[in-house]
Amino acid sequence: MTTAVPRRSSRSSRRPVWEERPSVLGQLGKGTILTLVTAAVLVPLWVVLVTSLSSAETINQAGGYVIVPREFDPSAYVVIFSGGLIGRAVWISTLITFIGTSVSLTLTVLAAYGLSRSDSVAHRPLLFYFLLTFLIYPGMIPSYLVVTGLGLKNNLLALTLPTAIQAFNLVVLRAFFMNIPSELIDSARIDGAGEFRILTRIVLPLSKAVVAVIGLFYAVGYWNAFFNAILYIDRNDLQPLQRLLQGYILLGQAPPNVGGGAVVHIPGIGYSAPPSLAIKMAVVIVTVVPALIVYPFIQRHFTKGVIIGAVKG
Repeated sequence: MTTAVPRRSSRSSRRPVWEERPSVLGQLGKGTILTLVTAAVLVPLWVVLVTSLSSAETINQAGGYVIVPREFDPSAYVVIFSGGLIGRAVWISTLITFIGTSVSLTLTVLAAYGLSRSDSVAHRPLLFYFLLTFLIYPGMIPSYLVVTGLGLKNNLLALTLPTAIQAFNLVVLRAFFMNIPSELIDSARIDGAGEFRILTRIVLPLSKAVVAVIGLFYAVGYWNAFFNAILYIDRNDLQPLQRLLQGYILLGQAPPNVGGGAVVHIPGIGYSAPPSLAIKMAVVIVTVVPALIVYPFIQRHFTKGVIIGAVKG
């Protein structure tokens, strides 16, 4: 006579035998906290989006930011893109992000791989030099004098070269490279592979997760940066999108060529003059959307890359 063994659910089978089942109060607390955190992220985005698509009458009735949509009025987006300045700023920010991320990721990978090999030339002095930047920063005035002295004033390279390598990203990537079994590298050397071939054929394929995360850090940093543009860029045709947004928020009105106060014709709606607040929120949406589009594609690498790259052993 056989005794039937009760089947365990897939959720309980993943729980270690020593871990207690969560209580009802614990599950309720986790759900409440998760709901509040999600609302804290989504509600501001929703308010910004709805306000950017609202007319002046709706914004006046709401007393400012609009939570409940009442009508669809895309005139703010028509205005900011018809002026030409926003469209060019989006292109400049995209170019800076692409070039800056490519250069920074390439230099960081090369430096991290070299510093991860204990037999590399000047290993300890170079590592100390990079780690010293955690404690000592040259400051704004010396950086400005160096950049202008190199002739990079009003040059897009001034927005990428000064921040080409971040010490934190270098340390994270180096820690990951050091965890790669040395037997793999030694066997490749026995087969006649050089350092560059080892890096491209063995190390990088094993490091896709952490490299994707470091690339995301660099891309978001370049996309959101505006302070270097304040220091080094005076020409309006070279201003990145974040610089226009920062100046617009400080001024409280549309900058030149953005079209503040302009009246546009929207098919099906008629003539509309978007208020300043709607234009401001539309610029914020244009700034945020690219990051929201890119992030889901590398989200699966994010947690794994950060944990593996930051924890040794």
